Amino acid sequence: MSKGIITTYVLVFGTIFLILLGGIFGFILLQLKQSAHEEAWNKSLDIAEAGLEYYRWCLNNKITGDCELDKLYTDTEGSEIGSFSLQINSDINCSGEGAVTITSSGWTKGYPQVKREVQVVYAKTSVAKYSYLLNDSVWAGADREIRGLYHSNGGVRMDGENQSLVTSAQQEWVCTSSFGCGTCPTDANPPCRIEGTNCICPGVFTTTLNSQPDLFTSPVTPFDFDKITIDLAKIKDLTDGNPQQYYWPPSTDIDPEADGYHIKLRNDGTFEIWIITSLSSTYAYSLEEGWHYDYFTISDEYQFGDPIIVDPSCSLVFVEDNLWIEGEVAGKITVASANLIDPNEDTNVILPGNIIYTTTDGSDGLAVIGENNVLIAPDSPNDMKLNGVFVAQKGHFGRNHYQSNMRNLLEIFGSIVSNGRVGTRWTSGGHVISGYLQRENYFDQNLIYNPPMFVPATATEFELVDWEEID
Repeated sequence: MSKGIITTYVLVFGTIFLILLGGIFGFILLQLKQSAHEEAWNKSLDIAEAGLEYYRWCLNNKITGDCELDKLYTDTEGSEIGSFSLQINSDINCSGEGAVTITSSGWTKGYPQVKREVQVVYAKTSVAKYSYLLNDSVWAGADREIRGLYHSNGGVRMDGENQSLVTSAQQEWVCTSSFGCGTCPTDANPPCRIEGTNCICPGVFTTTLNSQPDLFTSPVTPFDFDKITIDLAKIKDLTDGNPQQYYWPPSTDIDPEADGYHIKLRNDGTFEIWIITSLSSTYAYSLEEGWHYDYFTISDEYQFGDPIIVDPSCSLVFVEDNLWIEGEVAGKITVASANLIDPNEDTNVILPGNIIYTTTDGSDGLAVIGENNVLIAPDSPNDMKLNGVFVAQKGHFGRNHYQSNMRNLLEIFGSIVSNGRVGTRWTSGGHVISGYLQRENYFDQNLIYNPPMFVPATATEFELVDWEEID
């Protein structure tokens, strides 16, 4: 009888033990499976990002045509870990630049059903991140309000209000009377000093309380202006022969009495071409020419043909003559002025009126490229607005000194890239004698990675602009 009870107990407790042991083993197996699943989940993200880096390498080495969009992912010994698959949405334009959106899906060999998907945007940083990018020394007056990076390869006297970094490639520089250093500002911040007959100043300094010296940095690596020299010949080649007339030859080829072109941008995405036949002179002074006569004021012109629709697939206009440009910008467009026929002639761009965007959400953008100078006309508006990236490739951006020619406000939304010294206000004895009394600059952050065509890049490689995981 007792043996039967013992046997029963053994069977009962043995069964319970086996059930518990099975549960424990099941729990362990479930945990192992979940761990393997979680490991595959984490590795899938790594594999997806590896696919993104792989295609970025292809972009930077300009071999995207040879890159595989579906590829095995292996370890250092060549053993398969998983795979990734890429989808490419390229905004590369006819200039060969632009942004690229890449969607990468990754999964492991053991758990192909566990996938992670990541979408990124790669692009090159452009000069649009600067309010001013200069290759010469400069004096920013006390009236200036600058919101954006400000860099010069020369020295900088920053007496205006800066909201961002002000950098110079110079450790020290000789500040002359043309920069307000007729009397050396030894009480500047940081201070200048007198050496012989020279006033030696830090790379960036101020003589007012307007600026923020804690945002001054010098010396920094010089910005290589040779690398941002825009290939004007390529722009001409892309426009020459275009049936929609995006290339314009010397204006005298159309009218022997012509003095250049006047482009009027319209808010419907078109532009008008006007032939200038007469220009009025204005007595002027510039650092390069001294006292002379400017012929920048249009006194007679006529419209040539109907308004022209901007081609969104290759929105370029090339003018082989001096150019006047103004109006409203709808969409993105690059307008270049250069004389590539005669190597002894460099053209100028004149800004006679306002240039504004129809929207400021990044869908509109303008680049104006002058082979020599980009200059504001003597008859410019009292309150002037300029939207865009303005590049004076060999010369400078500015407004010449016109006697008793005063204006109120100049507001620039965009970037100035100038090889020479900029200036839109002239002073004498501490008094303003010509130009704009108040000047405000705002950089357009929407154009940093997605500017109009041929806006120079500050980086040689594509950079990560945006990253998100797609559920």
